[in-house]
Amino acid sequence: MGLSSIVQSRFFSGHHLVDADQPDGHFIRLRERGFTLIELLVVMTIIAILLTIVSPRYFTSVDRAKETVLRQNLGILRDAIDKYYADTGKYPADLNQLVEDRYIRAVPVDPITGENIWVEIPPPDPEMEGVFDVHTISDKQALDGTFYEKW
Repeated sequence: MGLSSIVQSRFFSGHHLVDADQPDGHFIRLRERGFTLIELLVVMTIIAILLTIVSPRYFTSVDRAKETVLRQNLGILRDAIDKYYADTGKYPADLNQLVEDRYIRAVPVDPITGENIWVEIPPPDPEMEGVFDVHTISDKQALDGTFYEKW
């Protein structure tokens, strides 16, 4: 029996393969395509378990990255204020003065609040004016237990 006669003698009928060579006309049952409900539930359970393990670590990593950026932004601003004072003998009137005089390119965004608004601390000497220090406006607590506004 050649290949073409085998192909001609077999044809699909629904989910069953009808074999014309079988004398009694038996159906050869093919495995139906797709997944059973149990298989889907097992896979979804495994995915849910993995998500419960991974998601807290992910969000902690995001918070840690925001804290690192906040520390870096505070350091950049404080360094620019110190350089401005060393060059001019006075503190900048506000953070935008640092941008105007090209000590920084732009006032950085606070990663905790998502805005470029900072608390501008005046100099401890009451006779001096300007911005002596900066802090974030966020009152949230950091991962190490300190408050961002105290950094």
